[in-house]
Amino acid sequence: MDSGTSSGDITVVHVMRHGEVANPDGILYGRLPGYHLSELGRRMADRVADHLASRDVTYVVASPLERAQETATPIAKAHGLDLATDARLIEADNVFQGKTFGVGDGALKRPENWKHLVNPFKPSWGEPYVEQVVRMMGALDAAKDAARGHEAVLVSHQLPIWIVRSYVERRRLWHDPRKRQCTLASLTTFTYQGDKIVSVGYTEPARDLVPAHLLAGAKPVKGKDKAFGA
Repeated sequence: MDSGTSSGDITVVHVMRHGEVANPDGILYGRLPGYHLSELGRRMADRVADHLASRDVTYVVASPLERAQETATPIAKAHGLDLATDARLIEADNVFQGKTFGVGDGALKRPENWKHLVNPFKPSWGEPYVEQVVRMMGALDAAKDAARGHEAVLVSHQLPIWIVRSYVERRRLWHDPRKRQCTLASLTTFTYQGDKIVSVGYTEPARDLVPAHLLAGAKPVKGKDKAFGA
């Protein structure tokens, strides 16, 4: 058997959520172009690059959206790697893209929004959870193959990361968005033995830089918890 495909190979795939985005108007930016990291977001990206600098990273890939590309760039640079792009890592599609939609803004009371909220199990307001699983698992497997026996870093967005983790950990896909464990600049780490995921881990290397109300599990704060996109 080729040692490069041995069932004993250990490959580590880190899936990172991008850093904070400059978004003063509180727009749910979704897949819209033109949303870049804030100064704080760039500091988060640098922090994670430092955190991973000593790791055996041989492949770095990001969603095509600017905030993901900018987050991944210092990580790739630290390892002397070209940054790859995988469209499968993109943010989930959402019909509320371009609008404000969050805690305390009255969005749930607007009749024009009700038709999009009828089925939280799918969900009816955006890309089906199952479709997110399929594309994210494809991106993870491709990264595992590209970095086999080493480590890869993928930069993506909160919802797709949480959904693929939920799938791997055999949880239901529909969930309370406030309870996602996927803070800005966090790492959700999948360890493969051969082609099988054998463990999932979670770390927050830039936790001290994340505003308290945006930490995983934080209680929503009216006026500070709009669904800006992730």
